[in-house]
Formats: sequence, C-alpha cells, structure tokens
Amino acid sequence: MKAARHFQAMNARQFAVAVFCMGLIVVGSNILVQVPLNDWLTWGGLSYPVAFLVTDVLNRRFGPAAARRVAWVGFATALAVSIWVASPRIALASGLAYICAQLADIRVFDRLRDQRWWRAPLLSGTVGAVLDTAIFFSVAFAATGTPWVTWMLGDLAIKLAVNLSMLAPFRALMWNLARPAAAEPAAR
Repeated sequence: MKAARHFQAMNARQFAVAVFCMGLIVVGSNILVQVPLNDWLTWGGLSYPVAFLVTDVLNRRFGPAAARRVAWVGFATALAVSIWVASPRIALASGLAYICAQLADIRVFDRLRDQRWWRAPLLSGTVGAVLDTAIFFSVAFAATGTPWVTWMLGDLAIKLAVNLSMLAPFRALMWNLARPAAAEPAAR
C-alpha cells in the first residue's frame, strides 16, 4: 500500500508562471519546427523536450492534478497562439500531440514517482517523446512532400537525448526548490 502523498498547493502566481512557460515552449517550438536544420532535424526538436521537464517538475512538486491543469491550460493557450504564428495544420498537430504526450507523461511519472528519483522523469519523458513525435509528424507533415519521416526519426533521437540531459536540471530543481519535508520521497 502506498503512503499518502502530500503535495504543496500551487498558488495563482505559480500557476500563471507554469502556464506561461509551457505556452512559450510550445509556441516557440511550433515556429521552430518549420525551420529544418537538415534532412533529419528541425529546430523545434531542440526546444520542445523542455516541456516535459516543466511537466515533471510540476508533477513532482505539486502532484499530477496540478500538472494536468497546467497541461490543459497550456494546451489551450498554445493552440490559440499557434493558430496565428504557425500554419493551421502545424497548430492542430501540435495541440493533439502535446495533450496526448503530456497526459501520458503525467500518468507514467505519477506511477513511478516512488521509485528511484531518475526513473519517473526518464521513463515518462521517453513515453511522452515517442507519443508526441509519432502524432505530431504524421499529422503535420504526412503527404506534404517534405522528408517528414527522417525529420521524425531525427526529432525523436534529439528528444530522447534531451530527455536524458534534462535529468540533471530536474534533480537540481528538486534539490533547490523549497518544499514541505513530507512532500518529497527520499532519494534512493
């Protein structure tokens, strides 16, 4: 039986900052995904994985309900802005991929949160990256004449590498963010 979890309540300012960060990452990535680096990668592949870091920090500190609230509001905000700054197809693909991947990330993270500190962010980020990449590239670029399959593979490789590199910032943020003593399970 799992011990009862106690999460710190998210105040309005923290919620607004989290939604702003999430929206900035998603909108920026929707612009950057339209700019290829080569036949294997777009600039968006480098920026988007940071969204999973934001979600995982929120999930760890405030719990899955708060992370889902930020994901949904971030989704609505980013979708509304993306319609103006990106093509409608990119905005639709991004919105669909984002919400599916974020909700999967939150669920996997929450199920693994009581294991070793690195397991939840690594595995939830991996699941989110695979889901996001498959949905986004197939909806955004299929039948467009672009090298979308190679972009998808390159993007996924970068997302997985960035996900792995986000473990250090995740751990640093967990050590440095003030939180109630009962809110964080002991690191193993």
